[in-house]
Amino acid sequence: MKKLLYIGFSTLILGILTVSCNNDDDYQTIESVDKIKIDSVKIMYDTMNVFAIQSIRTYSTYSSSCEGFYGYDYIHNDSLSRTVTAYKYRTNGSCAQGNHIGMNQINFRPQQTGTYTFKFWNGDNNWITRTIVVQ
Repeated sequence: MKKLLYIGFSTLILGILTVSCNNDDDYQTIESVDKIKIDSVKIMYDTMNVFAIQSIRTYSTYSSSCEGFYGYDYIHNDSLSRTVTAYKYRTNGSCAQGNHIGMNQINFRPQQTGTYTFKFWNGDNNWITRTIVVQ
């Protein structure tokens, strides 16, 4: 019985080591993260209630399949103004060239009433400005 348990345990460990050492060809390393301009912004409602949630969608153009959305830099400049910069990643994989559009979103949940001003980075010193009135 002990011999059977030993063989079973040894087989299990060997199986785990074999799977752990498997070379995963689909794995790609992120090589860099950089700003990407926001081409357009879609806000469904320019007026909303305080504490309600609204999705703000942004669209950016990526130049290859090795690029994708990494995250936002969402800065509260003061209580009613925000600046938003999008970032892309680039991997080291084999890439299909050609532009593709990526859509991402921010869920906006205002904590106070007022007119909120959003500035979305559009490259260089250009910004897309949108306002939302919160009642």
